[in-house]
Order: sequence, then structure tokens, then C-alpha cells
Amino acid sequence: MRLPHGYTNETRRDGDVVTKRYVGEDAVGRLRLEQGALESLAGRLPVPPVVGSTVDPPCLRLAWVAGRHGQELVDEGRAAAVLAACGRLLGVLQDVPPDDLPGVPGVGPVVVHGDFGPQNLLLDDDGGVPVALLDWELVHRGDPVEDLAWAEWIVRAHHPTAVGRLDALFSHSGSRPPWADRHAAMVGACRAQLARAERAGDLPGVRRWTGRVARAARFAETP
Repeated sequence: MRLPHGYTNETRRDGDVVTKRYVGEDAVGRLRLEQGALESLAGRLPVPPVVGSTVDPPCLRLAWVAGRHGQELVDEGRAAAVLAACGRLLGVLQDVPPDDLPGVPGVGPVVVHGDFGPQNLLLDDDGGVPVALLDWELVHRGDPVEDLAWAEWIVRAHHPTAVGRLDALFSHSGSRPPWADRHAAMVGACRAQLARAERAGDLPGVRRWTGRVARAARFAETP
């Protein structure tokens, strides 16, 4: 059964195992990066256990983790609980020494998930307890503002009625960088997604991310 919310790769569940098949740019590299991160973080953060992997085709097999998808809970009116959970989890992630994840690229003082937010978080039914942080294929060393700003972008772009709940994200992460820094990080991350689509020759993706870059550039801290 193909799982929902897998926008880039193909993710299927067969019983108690989820198989993620990587497609596109540097598929094997992204597989190895995600597998290494998950194995390094097991027991430290709520992440799905690795069952195994193959490189031809590039697939990662993970144990199935039951939980509610963060974006579904936001849409059901639980944005404050979900964003508070995101903030607390981000604080735990940013306490992990980057040297504890060997082979992770980049420079910077913290481990950056690279696609952090409710879109990659499974939680309990009330939305307050994370049970799994998914999709680590873009993990890297970087700046603390990156994951925080991307979670904010997800809310502003996909759940605009929940923008008023963003205080829960900042207060529970213990950080609220200046708007100028968060806004620049959002726009920069959208431009990076656009560049990936351009390299892949993904014309629908180029159109989609061109529009998202323009939209993010127009964001104001107070709508």
C-alpha cells in the first residue's frame, strides 16, 4: 500500500515494514545519509527503526510506526499542540552534537534535519507527543534558524489559518530569531528546492517552486 504524504519518493507499507524508494538526484547518497542518521539517532530521538536497505534499487526499509500525521492534526484544529511538540523536539535535536552523526555534510553548530515540521512528524492522537520524525535524507550541519524557519514556512504556506499558533513553536523551542533571519531562511530554502527541480529537469517542480519562492518573498511576519 502506497502511503500518503510522500511527495518526492515512493513509500509503501507491507505489514510492519515501510519501504522508501529513492528517486531523483543522488538517490543512493540520500539513502545512505538518511540510514546513517537514523541509526545514529536511535534511542536519542523518536525515529523509525531501520530494518535494512538496498542500493539497486535504492531503498530503505523501516519498521512501521503508528501515529497521526502532523499536518492532519493541524487541519483538525490541534495546531498549538503540534507546533509545541515540534518546538520541543527541535530543541532536543539541536542538543545533539553534530560529530555524533559521522558523514553528515555541511558546516554549522547544529544538526539540521532539512525538512523539519509537522509534515514529517507522527504524533499521538492529541498531537502533543512525537512518536517519529521522518525523512532525514536532507540532514546536514547548519544554522539553528534553518529547521525553525522551515517549520514556520510549512505553516504559512499550507496552513495559513494556523499562523496565529506559531508562538507555540517558538516558545517551546526556546528560540525566536528575528523575522529578517527567519524570512531569509524560508526564501533561501525555497530557492534550494527550486534549484533541485531545475537540476532534475522537473518542469512541474520548477513551476511549483518558482511560485513558492515568490510567495515566500511576500510573507510578512504579521499577515
